[in-house]
Amino acid sequence: QVKLVESGGGSVQAGGSLELSCVVSRSICSQCSVAWFRQAPGKEREAVAMIAGFTTTMYADSVKGRFTISKDKTTNIVSLQMNSVDAGDTGRYYCAQSDAWVLSFLESEYKYWGQGTQVTVSS
Repeated sequence: QVKLVESGGGSVQAGGSLELSCVVSRSICSQCSVAWFRQAPGKEREAVAMIAGFTTTMYADSVKGRFTISKDKTTNIVSLQMNSVDAGDTGRYYCAQSDAWVLSFLESEYKYWGQGTQVTVSS
C-alpha cells in the first residue's frame, strides 16, 4: 500500500559527492522517522542515517561528518547528501519510514520501505 521511492543513485568517483532523495508518505505522519540503510554485496544491510521529525538526526559512525540527512516539509522529500565518498559507501541504498516518531536504527521500527537505489563509488 505505502511505497517509498528512492532516486539519485549512480556512479561517482571516490572523494566526490552524490545526493539521494526519497519521497516519503505524508499519509503516515510528518513527525515519523525516516532512515537510510545500505547493503553492499556479501554484507549485511546497515543503517546509515536517520531523521526524526525535521531536526533530530542520527548517523552511523562510518559516515559522520560526510553525510547529511534532511527533510523538506513541503515536498515530503528526505535527502541524503553524501560527501567525500569512498569505496566503502558502495551499495544499494534504501529509504525506510516508521509509523511513529522514533530515534532508532533498528530495522524493525521501519514499516515502509522503498526498492532502493544503487550507489557505486569508483577509484
